[in-house]
Amino acid sequence: MINTIGIDNALDWQRIRHLFKIGIFAALLVLIGDMLLGWGAADESLTGVEGYFSRYLTVSDVRIFWSAMLGLVGIPLECLSYFGVYRLIAAKSEAYAHAYRAGIFGMLIFGAPVHVICCAAVYHFKALYAIAPADAAEGAVRFALYFLVPEAAVMAVFFFLLAIVQIRAFLQGATPLPKLCAVFSVLMGFAVVAAARLFGNHPAAYAVSTGWISFGSLWMLGGLLAASYRQRGK
Repeated sequence: MINTIGIDNALDWQRIRHLFKIGIFAALLVLIGDMLLGWGAADESLTGVEGYFSRYLTVSDVRIFWSAMLGLVGIPLECLSYFGVYRLIAAKSEAYAHAYRAGIFGMLIFGAPVHVICCAAVYHFKALYAIAPADAAEGAVRFALYFLVPEAAVMAVFFFLLAIVQIRAFLQGATPLPKLCAVFSVLMGFAVVAAARLFGNHPAAYAVSTGWISFGSLWMLGGLLAASYRQRGK
C-alpha cells in the first residue's frame, strides 16, 4: 500500500532494522572522526577564545583530514538511516512523517558540510598560529563567523525539527513502538556533553563532548533497534 507521502507505509521490520544497523555503523565512523578532532587539552594559562582554540594545537593535520573524511562519508549514511524512524512514523502519521522527512533532508544537505567546515576552521587556526600566534584565534573566529556559523544555524533548525518531531510522534503513539521509546532521541547527546564537563580539562573529555551528536545517534538507533526486536512476530 502506498500512501500520499510517497512511501510504502507497510511496516517492513527487516528493512527498518537494516537501516538502524547501517546508522549505528555510520555513527561509529563519525564518532571516531569527532574524537580525532576533539582530542586535546586547553592551555589553562590562556582565557577566552585563545584558551578555547589552544586545545587544537596538538591536533595533527592528518587527524584533521581523517576527521573531515569520516564525517563526510559517515554523516550522510547516518542521516539516511533515519529513514528507519521515518518508516515507523509514516505507518501511522502522515503529518509527522512529512515534517520528519524535511528534517532528514536538511541534515543530509547541511550535516556533512558543517562538519567539514569545522575541521577547516581548526586547520585555518593552526595555519595562522604558525605565522602569527597572537592573531590566530581571532582569525579562526572570523573564519567561523563567515563560513561556519551561517550554515550551522540552518542545520540546527533541521536538527531540532527532526528531534522534536520524533519525540512528539512517539509520545502521541504515532508509531508502532511503545510511547516510552520517545526517550531514544538524538538529543540525549546533550547528556554526554554535561557528563564530559565533569572531567574538566582532559583530552578524553573534550573528545567525547565533540562527538555528542554521534553518541545521541548511537543511543537512539541502538535503543530503537532493540525495541523493534520486542515486537512479537515481526
